[in-house]
Amino acid sequence: MLTDYQKHWGVDQWAAYLTAQAIPCMGRSKLMLRALEETQGENLSAADLTSLVISDPFLCLRLLREAEKRRTQRLGHDTTTPLGAVMQIGVKGFRNLLLGSPETGTGNLGLLGCSARAILASQIAQMWGKARLDIAPEEVAMAALLAEIGELLLWHFAPELPLAAEDALVSGRAARSAEAQNLACGFRFRDLSLKCATVWALPPLLIQLIRGADNVRANLCKLYLDTARHLATGADNPALPDDLAQAKHLIPSASLAWFASHMNGLNDERQAEVVAAAQAILDRGNR
Repeated sequence: MLTDYQKHWGVDQWAAYLTAQAIPCMGRSKLMLRALEETQGENLSAADLTSLVISDPFLCLRLLREAEKRRTQRLGHDTTTPLGAVMQIGVKGFRNLLLGSPETGTGNLGLLGCSARAILASQIAQMWGKARLDIAPEEVAMAALLAEIGELLLWHFAPELPLAAEDALVSGRAARSAEAQNLACGFRFRDLSLKCATVWALPPLLIQLIRGADNVRANLCKLYLDTARHLATGADNPALPDDLAQAKHLIPSASLAWFASHMNGLNDERQAEVVAAAQAILDRGNR
């Protein structure tokens, strides 16, 4: 439960508090590791372990922080991909890191929903990124996975705050998530993610991508996050055509139909509706 003092904290205070806590991992990650060990045995590789990292934002953060510590000692390049992070600490180091991590609660529905959105955003980044021929699409996917880490940490350590933001949104006192967060908590959760990333001295490239502005890749990262959030509310979300039109604008080489086919949860009929609406948005913009 929040103290009266904590209720008045801003981004700086919460970032200082959260970055001092032991970051948990999702309990399923440990089960997935044991399943991999049973099937792969001594042949378990860094590439095998990457599948665990991209399905657990908390684990991704713990791994990245440890990899960056070791990279600093060795004066290597910034760690900006899940595979690179696993390779930095090795299979044994990864195993020790994961099994030694505290776990999130399985009954925290808000945390599970936020985690699912982050994972979906990362998946969209990997799928849509193929059409852009990005040199390292895994970097954008990793940033998308970590961009919600501020909210995720709040769901684990101070769930009263995201619950208050949800109430502001559901009650109609705020029309958008960021507005609801500002109204209920006094700051946006994305700003908390950025502040924590800065305190942890995460690679500058990932911080830039999480910020979601200044260049095409960063704009794409923001688009992936927005699209995942809209998809999570249901296939009838009215913002999906705008997401599709923005995707076409940023990645003109792919068709609207192709983008829609990679939007999880849309049946063929809804895909066609979203494509038609997105095309109308683009046509109006070209007039």
